[in-house]
Amino acid sequence: YDTMAATARRQPEGSLVYVIDQTDLYVRVRDGVRQVQVKLNPLLCCFLKNLVSQNPLNLCEYSLRCDLFPQLHLIALNSPQKGGMRGISGADFLCFSQAQAIGMKGTFRAFLSSKLEDLNSIVYNSNRENVPIVNLKDEVLFDNWNRIFSDSRMRDNVSIYSFDGKDVLQDDTWPEKMMWHGSTSRGQRNVDNYCEAWRVGERALTGMASPLQSRNLLQQSSSSCSSSYIVLCVENSYIHDNRQR
Repeated sequence: YDTMAATARRQPEGSLVYVIDQTDLYVRVRDGVRQVQVKLNPLLCCFLKNLVSQNPLNLCEYSLRCDLFPQLHLIALNSPQKGGMRGISGADFLCFSQAQAIGMKGTFRAFLSSKLEDLNSIVYNSNRENVPIVNLKDEVLFDNWNRIFSDSRMRDNVSIYSFDGKDVLQDDTWPEKMMWHGSTSRGQRNVDNYCEAWRVGERALTGMASPLQSRNLLQQSSSSCSSSYIVLCVENSYIHDNRQR
């Protein structure tokens, strides 16, 4: 506390200070610092983390650990994929292996409807309503899983990144900014538009996709299965301390 207070006195009035060891939040006032009586939640934690990254002088150099709070990651595969991905098991394996490669411990599933499962049921029921959906940098994309299926858009100025850290909307790795999903707008499987359960990448067949620039993940655009599009992966249940450190 003494170190924090001494450091805070050098900061302008109104600055925030977060002490990670005590999980306490303080504000710099005219005559010193005053504790803010608030219970940290995932959204507030990630707001503070973003504040640090945008203006590091506003807080002392204490590391914010948003992974201490429940959250589910939505991350893109490192390269575009045609509709033929060796079935949903092949797509799931790509998600799993790329997550493992960067030390993420959670179970990642492809953001796709399949022959046996609707997209909207991929995440465990207990995590669908109260756990935010975040990107690779722990920035909130959606307040919860269910919001994705209610015509909700991703938050403005927040990007989706691949497992190797590329911004999919900005990086040339994905010339076409479309993403596969094979679903209706409510996340149910569209059996006429999912590239024969993601087994066939031929021009004659179609799969349902969405333009990611719309910031809506379930726009309805029927596309040739020979197209190479973005594939997203979602963490299907919250695991404490997701990344190895």
